[in-house]
Formats: sequence, C-alpha cells, structure tokens
Amino acid sequence: MKKSIRLRLFIGIAGLIVFFVLFSWLLNTQYLGKYYRSQKTEFLIEAASDIKHIYDGNPEDIYLQLENLERNSGINTLILDKSLKIKYSSKRDFFANPRPDPHLNMVIKRFADLQEEGNIIDTSWDPRLNTRFLNLVLLFDNQDILVLSTPLAAIQANAEVANTFFLYTGFLTILIGSILAFVLARQFTRPILELNNIAQEIARLDFSKKYDVKSNDEIGELGDSINSLSAQLDKTIMELQNANQKLRIDIEQERRIDEMRKEFISNVSHELKTPISLIQGYAEGLKVNVIEDETNKNLYCDVIIDESGKMNQLVKDLLDLSQIESGHFKVEKSIYNIAYQINRIISKFDPLFKERGINPIVRMDDDTLVNADIIRSEQVLTNYLTNALNHIDENKLLRITLTKIGQKVRISVLNSGKHIPEEALDRIFTSFYKVDKARTRAYGGSGLGLSVVRAIQGYDNNGFGVINADEGVEFWFELDLADDEDLLE
Repeated sequence: MKKSIRLRLFIGIAGLIVFFVLFSWLLNTQYLGKYYRSQKTEFLIEAASDIKHIYDGNPEDIYLQLENLERNSGINTLILDKSLKIKYSSKRDFFANPRPDPHLNMVIKRFADLQEEGNIIDTSWDPRLNTRFLNLVLLFDNQDILVLSTPLAAIQANAEVANTFFLYTGFLTILIGSILAFVLARQFTRPILELNNIAQEIARLDFSKKYDVKSNDEIGELGDSINSLSAQLDKTIMELQNANQKLRIDIEQERRIDEMRKEFISNVSHELKTPISLIQGYAEGLKVNVIEDETNKNLYCDVIIDESGKMNQLVKDLLDLSQIESGHFKVEKSIYNIAYQINRIISKFDPLFKERGINPIVRMDDDTLVNADIIRSEQVLTNYLTNALNHIDENKLLRITLTKIGQKVRISVLNSGKHIPEEALDRIFTSFYKVDKARTRAYGGSGLGLSVVRAIQGYDNNGFGVINADEGVEFWFELDLADDEDLLE
C-alpha cells in the first residue's frame, strides 16, 4: 500500500517527538537521583565551608546561621568536641532526652579517616526512623567536628516526583506535538501535491496549468522549474514540425559518411596499387632476365625493396589508425624526461640531417618531466620530423622547441618551406589528404602520418595542430606535465 508523503512526514515528526520524550524520561529515571544526590553533596560541602569560616568554638555564637540552614534546607546539624561529646544538635530534645545517634557512630568508625583527610562524606542508617542519611563530616581548626546530614529518602522522593511530573508533561508534549506535526505535514505537503498534479497534467501533454509561486524557498524554486519545464516542453512539441528537416540532414550526413568510407577504400587501393605494380613489373623483369649487368639488377632490387617498405609503412599506419579508432588502443603512461627523449630521437635522425646538410636547433629545458606514453609520444614526434624533412626548403632551417603552458608541455617542430594553403590547414590531419600529391609520391608519403598524430592526441585528450609561421611551417603537439601526485605514485 502506497503511503503519501504527508503521512510519512507526520509519522516521522511524531516519531521523533515520542523518541526524545521517552529518551529524556529514561535518562531522568536512571540519572536524576544520582544527579540530585551529587548536587546535595555539593550543597553540604558549601554549607560546611561557610560554617567553618564563622565558627570560633562556641555553637551559640552561630546559632542563627545553623537554624537558618536547618529550617530552609532540611539539614540536620551536629557539632562534637575533640573527645566526641556533643556540643550542639539540631534535635532540640537531645540534651533533655539523650539517645544513641547513628551519625555519632559513623564518626567514631571513621575518626581516623577524618583526622587524616579533614573531611569525609558517608552514609548512615537510623534504625529508629528507618531512614538512610547522607552525611558530611568536617574537622574544624580547633579539632571540633561538624556533622551535616540530610535524608536520602527525600532525595529519592524528589527524583520520583520529578520523573512522574516529566512523564505527565511528556504525554502532553507528545499529544500537542503530534497535532502540530499533522498541521505542519499538511501545510508542507500541500504545494508538493499541487506540483504533483501539475506534473501529471504535463505527462498527459496538457501544459495549461501553472504553479502559483508564493515563496522563495526550495518549493518555490521547484515550482519555477516545473513552470519552465512546461513551457519548454510546449515549445519543443511545436518545434517537432521541423523534425523531418533534421531527419533529412541526418540522412545526408550518413550518406557523406558512406562516401568517406568509399573514398577511404579507394585511397587505400590507390596507395597500394602503385607499389604493387612496380614490384610486379620489376620482379617480372628480373625473372625473364631483361637486364644482364649487375648495376641494373641492383637498381631493380632497390626499387622492389623501397616499394615494399612503403607498403609496409602504409599497413603499419593503417593498423595504428584502426586500433585507435576501434578502441583497442591502450595508453601506457609513465613519468619520464621529455628532453632526454627528444635528444634520443634527434640522434636517430642524425644521419639524415648530415646527408641533407641540416643543423637542427633545439630549444628546451633539460629537466622537464611529463606523464605520457613514451612510445606514442615518440611516434608523434617522429612523424613530425619526417614530415619536416620531406618539406624543408633550401634554407634548411629545422627547429625543435619545448614550451611549458600551464599543466601542459608543447613540443613544436618548425621547418623552413612553403606555407600550407589556408583552406588545407583544417584538412591536413585527415587520412590520405595530400597538399602536393606529386611531391608526396616522390618521397613515398601515404598521407597517413599526420592522421595517426591526430588519432593519438585525440585519444589522450591532448592538443595538436599546425600554423604557418614567418619562417616556415610549424607543427605542434602537447603532453601532460607530471604533477606532484604523479611523482608520488
């Protein structure tokens, strides 16, 4: 059976009231008597201290103070001399009708403790009154002894009266609290139920009802949200008339994707067709002994090896792209010195630099630590350097720069050469895109190197790009700087 929020709120508030009333009553029954006794003990100590300050050995001199203490506080007073003879007693008939005093017996039993400590607190039993007393015994400076007593039965009776009264007031609190809880739950849930009705109307696509916002609290904010939601849904439903147009756009997009797929297949076929044809032709020439001298044979073999290498690189790039775009690509990040990696890669290219008369300029901080995949970072930088070598002009300027930008480090590769046309800057990282197809074919490029860069950087959520600089063309990519948390791991 479904319980309304109003009923649950009422039960929750009423339950809390009952719990706290019963909990307080339980605490009173368990600890009020003990607390009352401790307070009486403190009062006896204070009273004894006050009497000690004014007592000079003659009880008659402080009779008025003793009587005031006895009448107003219900405390029995007894003063003994050092030989334990009674000098004063609050029991008026004691000297006329002497009888054993249970307090005196208690003093005698603990006289040694009194001499050592100066005061003691203990209980005694009066068999005549059938009552237990709480006693404080104080040793005056003149060795007289003060005994202050109060019946424990009075303490217990007061605690029981207080507990009984609290029980009655607790029931009254529960009754009044339950009524107030009901009124509060009803008042609190009325706007919620109204909002629920409006929401049900919205579910039935009726947006005519609005909530009258009367407060600035969360209910008012919810009402504003419901009203806004109703208006937005009404507007959205009206805009569904344009859905057919959007659908046509989506269909067109799918068509373009299909054309891109066909173009991709065509590009792959084209890139493979030329080297396969060359390999086949030169291999057939070798087979039928078209050439006889050793020099031409080596030339034929070199062409076959070169074209095979181009096909191998094409296949590797295609595999990299396939792994990244299919989600089977894994990034193995680690903390390492990017400057050391850049120097190591440059050393690999050193023979090519010397062959072409290029003296690369390197600008970087030798102590820069990054958190990146060392293999993929090397692949990106290698592709950039290869691209720079293939397009560098006669000025032979090649500059590698490392710059810190916030929590990133940017590695830039600039080569002197012809600028990339503006319309090609956004497409140069697309698979098989070539600005100068004839020149690309001359150095064996497949048009996949930069698309691999795009895929790696996109997978790692790091930036990359190209700009036409004053001195040539500059390609860049970013890596994450290693922070303190990375270094602690």
